[in-house]
Amino acid sequence: MKQLATFWQMASLHLPPSTFHPRRILVIRLDRIGDVVLSTPVLQALRHQYPHAFIAMMVRPACNDVVQGNPYLNDVMLYEKEGRHRGAWATIRFALRLRQAQFDTAIVLHPTNRSHWIAWLAGIPVRIGYRRKCGWLLTRRMPHRKHEGERHEAVYTLELLRLLGITPPEPHPVVPIHAASASRVEALLRSAGIAETDALIAVHPSASCPSKRWMPQRFAEVADRLAADHGVRICLIAGSEDAAQAALVEQVLQSPALNFAGQLSLAELAVLLRRCRLLISNDSGPVHVAAAVGTPVVDIFGRNQRGLSPRRWGPLGEGHVILHKEVGCVTCLAHNCDIEFLCLTSLTVDEVYQAAVSILSREAPKKVH
Repeated sequence: MKQLATFWQMASLHLPPSTFHPRRILVIRLDRIGDVVLSTPVLQALRHQYPHAFIAMMVRPACNDVVQGNPYLNDVMLYEKEGRHRGAWATIRFALRLRQAQFDTAIVLHPTNRSHWIAWLAGIPVRIGYRRKCGWLLTRRMPHRKHEGERHEAVYTLELLRLLGITPPEPHPVVPIHAASASRVEALLRSAGIAETDALIAVHPSASCPSKRWMPQRFAEVADRLAADHGVRICLIAGSEDAAQAALVEQVLQSPALNFAGQLSLAELAVLLRRCRLLISNDSGPVHVAAAVGTPVVDIFGRNQRGLSPRRWGPLGEGHVILHKEVGCVTCLAHNCDIEFLCLTSLTVDEVYQAAVSILSREAPKKVH
């Protein structure tokens, strides 16, 4: 109890950023895979500023593989919103147990009522985040402007570090490559007859909502042309819940393909994407995994309104091609469209094919992970 009292005394001091030196930091991000990948530059910046601090990150289980083994982290904590921590009482118990870790600083990268309550109930004295979604539970806040879409998500996230007196660096997301996952992927490719010299292209035809999904038939046509004209091998990827989208592409493909949909862990997906020459994908999490491991992306965007735009959500780094058709939308309803998703249907097979060829014509990027 004395330790908790000390925590609350620290909180009441409202120390300026220049005089506060965290020793135990909890970074919280409880949304999706791509969001977590784009948050990893925060971990690097914190480690640079506080080399001796204990730094942990709280994520959903689905995101564990993209941060487990991150060189800037000491620990990963899993919050199981759909599992054992489901419901208010389970969340309260989780937060109260979190007090035992004695964190002195929490940084909530994506504002949700749940994340803010967890940080508060855990007795963490310095709580950093946005003035949104019970933001009054935080001790250091900045305005939430992500919906304006003027900057990249990774840049917005790094800006929170100004509340600790840290000047945000350029964002460079990191996804660890695990040796065991690399061995399994290599074995899968060998068993499929893939040689080390074979050029692989990954195709990811799924996404979280219809306004992000280009048509499976067109993905197949692009893949067939690339296989015929450039001798590449096609790998279909998707999570287990989206395997049906990959199956639709496979049904109309004329060239043979390796269908890994639903067969790979996230860590194994990172290995496969690192092995690929490029990824052709809808706007979705694998885009950011590929970019983080050094693989160029042809990124197909439908939505383009402010906070949904490529400016905020496009792949970071050089060598990517973002494809988007401006069709005059003012708002995007994500699941229903009065003009039948014209932003996607107006994007042609040839445009995506030419974007892929422009990447294949370059020297393959060196991947250092």
